[in-house]
Amino acid sequence: MAPALPPPGRSEVLSLLRSFLRTTRDFADYNIREYTKRRTIDAFRQNKDLSPPSAVSAAFSDGESQLEVARRQATVYSLYAPKVKSIMEI
Repeated sequence: MAPALPPPGRSEVLSLLRSFLRTTRDFADYNIREYTKRRTIDAFRQNKDLSPPSAVSAAFSDGESQLEVARRQATVYSLYAPKVKSIMEI
């Protein structure tokens, strides 16, 4: 059996948060960009008080997988970006 990995440190978690927020800027559509930004911040606040190392590690690995999904979605959305900006961006 493989030894359990130590839970991620504060710097790793903040790096994941910054990566998420950078990825949200890649969405061309205002509504999607703001939704992903809001959802990211809410998820990190919800998991702020996790204390068992196994729960922290599970939440971190889930966050990493969600980051990859967000990156792929940003790429797909950029291929089909609307030609006209939203009224919120004007």
